[in-house]
Amino acid sequence: MNQKALVLDEQAIGRAMTRIAHQIIEKNKGIEECVLVGIRTRGIHLAKRLAVKIAEIEGSPILVGELDITLYRDDLSIKTDNQEPLVKSSDIPFDINNKKVILVDDVLYTGRTVRAGLDALMDIGRPSAIQLAVLVDRGHRELPIRADYVGKNIPTSGVEKIVVELLEVDHADQVCIYEK
Repeated sequence: MNQKALVLDEQAIGRAMTRIAHQIIEKNKGIEECVLVGIRTRGIHLAKRLAVKIAEIEGSPILVGELDITLYRDDLSIKTDNQEPLVKSSDIPFDINNKKVILVDDVLYTGRTVRAGLDALMDIGRPSAIQLAVLVDRGHRELPIRADYVGKNIPTSGVEKIVVELLEVDHADQVCIYEK
């Protein structure tokens, strides 16, 4: 793959996360009854970053959980090439019943990852609402899913790939477009 463009650098990601934090607070009229749940892997780190920004703004913490959707994916047989899927545990150490759950992920593409996340959440409890926050929305939806909070819309072609790199995982903060 060849890098085509750097679309978000460290400062732009920080600004996007600050904007999303403000939008979450505004839409929910504060953070009472709100929790953040990040989808493994990068969604977890983004959820933790949002929690820090929300706490700075509101002056009180917001709970953060981690969601593993591996067993809820509809493409397991395609992606695993007959290998056992690597399942990590979800870590949501609080009750999500009657809470506003903000599901956090790095890239919204076909909508299938989010659908798996919704299924996983519903197996854990019954939230009063589920909202979706993503750093990047690249289009190409296959399911009727849309994000409530988007850091940046990046329309892409079918031969392009969005790669999100975060300090916690990749030792860099950037979003790039690559051509396959």
